[in-house]
Amino acid sequence: MLLRATLPPHHGISQFSFSSCYFSQSPAAILFRAGKPKSVDGVLRLRPIAQSSRSLPVASHALGTSGNIVSETSSSNIMGESSLLIVGPGVLGKLVAEKWQQDYPGCHIFGQTMTTEHHDDLVKLGIKPSLSGRSDREYPNIIFCAPPSRTKDYPGDVRVALSNWNGEGSFLFTSSTAVYDCNEEQLCDEDYPVVPIGRSPRTDVLLKAESAVLEAGGCVLRLVGLYISFCTLSADRGAHVYYLNKGVVDVHPDGILNLIHYEDAASLAIAIMKRKLRSRVFLGCDNNPISRKEIMDCVNRSGKYSGKFDGFTGSTDKPGKKMNNSKTRAEIGWEPKYSSFSHFLDQVS
Repeated sequence: MLLRATLPPHHGISQFSFSSCYFSQSPAAILFRAGKPKSVDGVLRLRPIAQSSRSLPVASHALGTSGNIVSETSSSNIMGESSLLIVGPGVLGKLVAEKWQQDYPGCHIFGQTMTTEHHDDLVKLGIKPSLSGRSDREYPNIIFCAPPSRTKDYPGDVRVALSNWNGEGSFLFTSSTAVYDCNEEQLCDEDYPVVPIGRSPRTDVLLKAESAVLEAGGCVLRLVGLYISFCTLSADRGAHVYYLNKGVVDVHPDGILNLIHYEDAASLAIAIMKRKLRSRVFLGCDNNPISRKEIMDCVNRSGKYSGKFDGFTGSTDKPGKKMNNSKTRAEIGWEPKYSSFSHFLDQVS
């Protein structure tokens, strides 16, 4: 059966957030093949006759519902079941690419960025770069690890990424444990309640993005504080680097931090994606909460950093929550390479 979708003369499609999804056809009437409609972000997706049908994740109650109709695009012949799109190939994304290539030799890895500034670097790493947005192909595996700091509509960006997923492999969104509503040294795991919407703009944007992902069938990985040192892919990053650069920091030394090495975050993300699970939330941490003072004591004792940290001067501060991801480890069958920050410093040369 054929259906004729007629667009009104002043249809609001030009305001549709997926700027690259517009109809390429100029006529207002377009033929579509009848069938079960697919939806991501509540957008009705009818199948054009000229294109092959694919199953897409359904998100009938996704955020930002719209009445616009968009056409699907077919995947390129280059696409295989191990192909991967990394949205935001920064430090974490590059490590994911490196490990994915090791696990799937000869696979195709794509990377979407906000600018073309680092595209040459991505090409050297075997990543095919392009600018973020609606793609002309769909991908079986997508990991979204772009931060919310560089966009005005983070949930919208996530929904655009979801529209690029063909639903066959895995979609993983890397979020933050900041969304958990616990503090004061409480033990917090995967199932702990989250901060109510409306309390904090920072957590609101993450929770809305998570909601879009979960409703579309993707999974969420909530990560604690990431760190890395002595890596050719990146300059040193993490709380220890910030403290070391400052020398003296006006916070309480006993405040608790939860950490995970970038390499371990990447290996956990890949382990989750290989399971091809749907609408699940996981937690990434090393299960060894550590105080600020303990972190910097480890740094100073290691002798592996050129600077020296002098101390913390704060007298009042919330102790902080203590994260535990034993449930994630048991289900995914994953263990970190570095079981703690001190273990990491002991292992690196």
